Amino acid sequence: MPPQQISQDLSFPDNACAGILYGDLNRNLHTVEESANVRINVRGNNLNITGLRHDVEIAAELLSQLYELIGRGYPVFSSDFAFGLKILGSSAKARLDKIFLDKVYVTTQNRVISPKTPNQKIYIDAIRNHDIVFGIGPAGTGKTYLAVAMAVSALVSGQVRSIILTRPAVEAGEKLGFLPGDLAQKVNPYLRPLHDALHDMLGPEKSLDMIEQGTIEVAPLAFMRGRTLSNAFIILDEAQNTTREQMKMFLTRIGFDSRAVITGDSTQVDLPVKKHSGLLEARNILKRVEGIAFCNFSKADVVRHPLVQKIIEAYESTPG
Repeated sequence: MPPQQISQDLSFPDNACAGILYGDLNRNLHTVEESANVRINVRGNNLNITGLRHDVEIAAELLSQLYELIGRGYPVFSSDFAFGLKILGSSAKARLDKIFLDKVYVTTQNRVISPKTPNQKIYIDAIRNHDIVFGIGPAGTGKTYLAVAMAVSALVSGQVRSIILTRPAVEAGEKLGFLPGDLAQKVNPYLRPLHDALHDMLGPEKSLDMIEQGTIEVAPLAFMRGRTLSNAFIILDEAQNTTREQMKMFLTRIGFDSRAVITGDSTQVDLPVKKHSGLLEARNILKRVEGIAFCNFSKADVVRHPLVQKIIEAYESTPG
């Protein structure tokens, strides 16, 4: 027998909250219909959801929880509907408020940065409670962006005196020697994602001012050699492209009152064939060291355009 369809009614008494929940021209409800494979009929403040039992229950739980969050003042974003469905699809008893209400930072545009998946929440908590945290997983899972948000938050609140953002300048299919300019100009494109994250949070003018003052430093990993980095929030991005020696060098730069976050994607190593990734070796060497946390992300944590997750799945299912 084919699975039986069911119908469930929901009521949202507060007109203002219901309007935010529905979105312009019921846009958010259409997102739920498409993502949860249900049909939603709207009758003012009342909804009727029709579909397979599991799909209807997940959609109803999502809308009920987001309505409650709106009533508590949470500024629901259109992306929260897709993220919430993923979370509840993995665990129907999950509480979205435990994740979405964890405010990491508020940008200059008054946009709240908060975790959007259970693994992102675990990652944020690990950064709060450990001096060294490794975030490992595919592109688009928020590893670097959330780390930068935590760094900016720590700087603004006075927990640290500076932020240091660094990346190894490893060629990803292109040779540095063919790029125009001096060394600083050659490696600048590799540091662009870090600048973008800062501009998004602080605004271009303020972030550039802080970089000029030395409060924020964005530099290639090679520039860290021989230094002791104290009272700072340090982020090593694209760490899969470090060698064993570079990773050891970086980790031994960390001074007093500092914390470090190391991010990378083990599936995108651009090192020469004979070189072993310092990130992968560090995971094996340091996994039992107290005070160091390892957080793993998967394609389910991708928070970019919905097609990004499908692209990752397509590549994973196709032999190279």
